Amino acid sequence: MNKKETLEIRKQFTNENCAITRICGCYVDAEKQIRTELKEAFLSLPEEEAFKYYEIFKKTLSGTHGRNLLNLEFPLDQEMPDGAQAWLLKLRNSRLTDDALLDEFYEKIIQSYLYGENYYIILIHAAYDIPKKTEDNIELFDASEDTYEYLLCSICPVKLSKGGLCYNAQKNSIEDRTRDWLVEMPDTGFLFPAFSDRNTDLHSMLYYTKNPEKIQSLLIEDVFGCRTPLTAKGQKETFDELLSETLGESCDYDTVVCIHENLNELIEEKKDLPEPPTLSKPEVKKLLEQSGAT
Repeated sequence: MNKKETLEIRKQFTNENCAITRICGCYVDAEKQIRTELKEAFLSLPEEEAFKYYEIFKKTLSGTHGRNLLNLEFPLDQEMPDGAQAWLLKLRNSRLTDDALLDEFYEKIIQSYLYGENYYIILIHAAYDIPKKTEDNIELFDASEDTYEYLLCSICPVKLSKGGLCYNAQKNSIEDRTRDWLVEMPDTGFLFPAFSDRNTDLHSMLYYTKNPEKIQSLLIEDVFGCRTPLTAKGQKETFDELLSETLGESCDYDTVVCIHENLNELIEEKKDLPEPPTLSKPEVKKLLEQSGAT
């Protein structure tokens, strides 16, 4: 998925465009015990409550592609009947009405999600009628032919509000404020299946992480059966290692400056593309050669 496709799904999280059919969730304490669960038709929620959920869902599809938003591809073995992709597809097709599947999903997340405090797992099912687009990029909402049916999961920390004094309007007095457990914006989430080329892509998914350096690799590998991608820091370390191996002692200041300038030029050339630029190994080799590396 690229930025444009992500924004198209993100736009659905309003009352006017809402395509969410059902919302489920569970509140997990620090001992990994489920304290309470939610199972409802989304449109039955009070309006103010729905708005707060919209903000959480939007946040799950925000950030920079390649850092906060990571495209994960399913290995072929995970698309077999007993694979992770096939299981997620079964969960999606259930439209979140199968309690046994939901319990299994929660258990998978709880066992793989490394977090020592309270958190709230939110899972929604939605069905988006994809509007056709004209050559001028105008959406024709009455000419939809395909439906993108998906799951979006947000995992939100739940933290105790700060203590303090407050004004009680009923008593007309200043008193100690009651501390509440507040659901914060998500630090992890996913969209399944992916929305690629404005259509359903069953072979991949989009993963969200608030902190690009804390990807929750156990969750990615155990629940989704995917390979953990390199973090932004890991990518930099790999590139630095490649430079060191390629240049050796010839890695002087002028060569490094030239490499930096060529990289900036490449970024500038591709700045209007919907996806962040990437370099394959042959492209890195070519870049080094152009920069005077031997």
